[in-house]
Amino acid sequence: MKGIVIVYEFDRPVTAADADAAGEDAAAPHLVHAAPTAPGSSSAGPRTFCGRDTFDMKSTPWQPSADSWYPPQYADRVCAACDTAMEDEF
Repeated sequence: MKGIVIVYEFDRPVTAADADAAGEDAAAPHLVHAAPTAPGSSSAGPRTFCGRDTFDMKSTPWQPSADSWYPPQYADRVCAACDTAMEDEF
């Protein structure tokens, strides 16, 4: 799915020390969002499909597919509004 970037929203900034100390769970996102790409870029645009600002969110390497737009390990953290918007994309 071109033109879509998956971004993670965190409760607080995650540092490299957090990830080293506690493994992947320390870097687990609070919510997973989808955002359109910025014009002329492969980066996330300024807003997610649910309307949230992407400035403090972290882009992920995950690429949406026909099976799932979000990483399966974070299925319980998917933004409901982005999920609804992404139903139209598939």
